[in-house]
Amino acid sequence: MVLPMNISHHAIRVLRLKQGDTLILFNGRGGEFSGSIEHIDKSNCTVRLSKFHEVERESPLTIHLVQAVCVNEKMDWIIQKSVELGVSHIQPVTANRSVVRLSEARAHKRRLHWQQIAIAACEQCGRNHVPELLPLQSISEWFSQQLTNKPKNTKCKLAYRFMLSASANKRLTEYPSPAREDSITLLIGPEGGFTDEEEKAAFSIGFMPVRLGPRILRTESAGLVAIAAAQTLWGDY
Repeated sequence: MVLPMNISHHAIRVLRLKQGDTLILFNGRGGEFSGSIEHIDKSNCTVRLSKFHEVERESPLTIHLVQAVCVNEKMDWIIQKSVELGVSHIQPVTANRSVVRLSEARAHKRRLHWQQIAIAACEQCGRNHVPELLPLQSISEWFSQQLTNKPKNTKCKLAYRFMLSASANKRLTEYPSPAREDSITLLIGPEGGFTDEEEKAAFSIGFMPVRLGPRILRTESAGLVAIAAAQTLWGDY
């Protein structure tokens, strides 16, 4: 098989692979293939696949991250590291206090960009399922959707819905472990936090405020810390 152009470029120009070198490929739907490089030219790389391996590295805990968008570099960081930490779905949202505002065209381009970051993060950490990265929505639209629809492309129930809040009284450690077939949703606000109205809307659909400690975390840190804490308590760490 001929590798896609961007992957061929990475294999040839970045990894400096040569004819006969072995490598592992995945298609994002689980499992992976071992193979070897059969031919290389200036821009293409042909691979001969040898065996399929039913290896899985997904966490037993399904985590949905609902993240208010922030400036480009920070959002890229959130996407990359949340994938490495094992998040299952990423829903970017805009809130009333969001600094970043994207037109429909720019939002589409950013989603494509974030999807490539997610794929690259999977390549780096060895995941062979690419997390679902959903289209950007306003937080009000997303709240309305939750009232009528179940989360897309997932068979699990929502055991916990947590909204990170510096004023919350309870911590994750105070909640019992969710069942393995359940999942959790983590809601992370923008740089200026959610408005009172947005918090009330979150509470109305079942979100519970939690805090991660005595210090206030930035939006680019909060979700990652929450994912790591949830994985430590209930997931695969």
